[in-house]
Amino acid sequence: MAPDKKPKKDDFKKFKKMKNKNKKKKKKSKTVSTVPIDNRAIDSEWWDVFWHKNSTTLGSNEPYDEEDGFKYFFRISKKTFEYICSLVREDLISRPPSGLINIEGRLLSVEKQVAIALRRLASGESQVSVGASFGVGQSTVSQVTWRFIEAMEERAKHHLKWPDSNKMDEIKSTFEALSGLPNCCGAIDATHVIMTLPAVETSDDWCDQENNYSMFVQGVVDNKMRFLDIVTGWPGGMPISRLLKCSGFYKLCESGERLNGKVRMSSKEEEIREYIVGGASYPLLPWLITPYEDNDLEIPMLELNQMLEAARAAAVKAFSQLKGGWRILSKVMWRPDKRKLPSIILVCCLLHNIIIDCGDSLHPDVVLSGHHDSDYLGQSSKHVDPIGRTTRENITKHLQHCKKKASCVHTV
Repeated sequence: MAPDKKPKKDDFKKFKKMKNKNKKKKKKSKTVSTVPIDNRAIDSEWWDVFWHKNSTTLGSNEPYDEEDGFKYFFRISKKTFEYICSLVREDLISRPPSGLINIEGRLLSVEKQVAIALRRLASGESQVSVGASFGVGQSTVSQVTWRFIEAMEERAKHHLKWPDSNKMDEIKSTFEALSGLPNCCGAIDATHVIMTLPAVETSDDWCDQENNYSMFVQGVVDNKMRFLDIVTGWPGGMPISRLLKCSGFYKLCESGERLNGKVRMSSKEEEIREYIVGGASYPLLPWLITPYEDNDLEIPMLELNQMLEAARAAAVKAFSQLKGGWRILSKVMWRPDKRKLPSIILVCCLLHNIIIDCGDSLHPDVVLSGHHDSDYLGQSSKHVDPIGRTTRENITKHLQHCKKKASCVHTV
């Protein structure tokens, strides 16, 4: 603390002037009439205003009713929207919303703040465009969206976590029913979020194989296409096998803290541990099974590859829905803050899971029709772990034995 100073005569004159100025400011401020609303109350008017203003901008030949229109603009039903508002309400009203005032002089309600943030994430449109559709400015869209992202990171994190043993048993059972693979706990894939960068931030690390600047997102998903684990923030120029090794998920699996549940005994009494499936870009590991890649593959190997592809499709579809639903991730981002971008990606993954957890679904018009990384050719990893090779062989033998057994039963 600075020492006290004895006030001088001039200081009193300055103080008097400042006091008079403050009085004038107070008088002026009385002429500005704002109509604050109780942020704890539910705002149901914002949607009527928004729908009246924006319903004519829908790009489909088919007429939309309000329910479909709500889902088109915000990716979720009104019921799911209300749930999300309940998650972030306390956080959005706990800080003074200074500056968050619309053109009518009203403080923005929680509902309107959530709607603005969801529209920004769902459309990927500019902050100016999103603001115009709500009657607010660019800076308001920026503030509201970031406050929403911070709140969701904290309040919705229970929607993205590694399953307990009971839930994992259910996942394994469903994967086996869908693809035939025993003891499969999920599928892994990765995608690029493309961006432009200022010249001072460009480097070969961020420049990927298609000469785009991009950031990686890697996800492990379950049979319902829910994200169980994600890692992001890493440059798109690195190989996928290195991305995997940099992830916390890899470290947990290697240390035996994940994919360490019940061991399945094969038909020939050989152990099949828990594992996930991945594409050829991933290394073959004891807990990560990838396809056979030799030129002359025997029929059992080809059949296993087909089953792996069927299981892996869950991850491919999950990323297609993620980037189709939350278009901010599928459009080229203009000079994003690379420190904040991982939070935006995480919240989009949380929203993806919330849609599934609430029994909701994306509007069919917004899902990506093609692959989530359609312009990127797959890179092949040559790393083969000996234990991983043995596990893959055990799975192949087990499946062939089950096939013969089923054939004999059918013949009888």
